Amino acid sequence: MTKKILLIDDEASLTKLMKLNLDRTGKFEVKTENSGLRAVDAVKSFQPDLIFLDIMMPGMSGDDIAQELRSDNTLAAIPIVFLTAIVSKEDTDAMGSYIGGNRFLAKPVKTNELLQVISDILD
Repeated sequence: MTKKILLIDDEASLTKLMKLNLDRTGKFEVKTENSGLRAVDAVKSFQPDLIFLDIMMPGMSGDDIAQELRSDNTLAAIPIVFLTAIVSKEDTDAMGSYIGGNRFLAKPVKTNELLQVISDILD
């Protein structure tokens, strides 16, 4: 069964590249959303198995989106991996890729990192 991945980031070029790389594997159905204000609706309509969510976005931050998703019983169990340019790869690696109990990936994100996280969470 194909896993559904939702990429939420205000940088359209980033989500486009991530989607392209994940699509090439043939293993995932991938959707993107570049507006924080539309993110929750995108999750509701797509019902992904996993969400990659940028922290800093105009309109509605990734923290606020995650809080809204986790307060909705139908969406709360969907795993979220935060994307951030605020901390470096060295910082996230030093913390075992978790900050405050949440999984983080530092930007720029490499395809092998995405695939490893997807495998860790969904396999």
